[in-house]
Amino acid sequence: MFVMIGFGIVIFSVFGGYILGGGHLGVLWMPFEFMIILGSGAGAFFIGNPKSVVTHTGKELGHLFKGPKYKKEDFLEVLTMMYQVFKIAKTKGLLALEQHIEKPEDSPLFQQFPKFYGDHHAIAFLCTYLRLMSLGADNPHELVDLMDEDIETMHHEHQRIADAIQAVADAVPALGIVAAVLGVIHTMGSITEPPEVLGKLIGGALVGTFTGILVAYGFLAPIASGLKNVYHAEGKYYQAMKTGLIAHLSGYAPAISVEYARNVLEPEYRPTFAQVEEATSALPPA
Repeated sequence: MFVMIGFGIVIFSVFGGYILGGGHLGVLWMPFEFMIILGSGAGAFFIGNPKSVVTHTGKELGHLFKGPKYKKEDFLEVLTMMYQVFKIAKTKGLLALEQHIEKPEDSPLFQQFPKFYGDHHAIAFLCTYLRLMSLGADNPHELVDLMDEDIETMHHEHQRIADAIQAVADAVPALGIVAAVLGVIHTMGSITEPPEVLGKLIGGALVGTFTGILVAYGFLAPIASGLKNVYHAEGKYYQAMKTGLIAHLSGYAPAISVEYARNVLEPEYRPTFAQVEEATSALPPA
């Protein structure tokens, strides 16, 4: 919603101000200028990025319009899930979790938490480190480093798309200048034409510069920034699991481990202590 509102404000402000200032929209219609700028920008995007980035960009743009994958209720759910997991591990030992870790898709424990259960990457992350703990990996500092690398790798996969869009945003103003220079060259080749023809040609060349700057700073750069914000918000889901796991490994009670995890969340998505306590109290016996 806010993305569309932002696009609308940009378009209304630029073209509305132009019209109110006495400008005519027809003068800005220069399809060949658009072809030079947008076409060369798309070509540069293909040249500079691997297939995985190119093919997933459209999907990630849809992600931007929908907002972060995880909502406040999803963070409450994952905290509640961790409480139940830690409670079983404390009372029955990590071996009691083995059936859930090895076959999470068949786990009645994880099926209690639909959003988490439907997230393959989140389940894989949690089960990987619970498995390591059950195998004897009990050094919190080593696991923290490993988890950070794991989260960074996942984040980097998404970040490449935002960086690719930002790179195009940085290039498009220069491509607008390319279009403008070509327009000036065309104008110089028509120097014997009357002033009204030359004025139209020069105006067309300036439209190239205008288009490049508008597309870069009005649309592409904000899209790249928006994607980075979405990825940052989603990364907190994994940061919460990491913090809870390390607190559990350090010997804290389930409620304290979950409280550690809760406190790493952004205020916008962080459930209150009372909400977590209410959710965990409603869980069935472990």
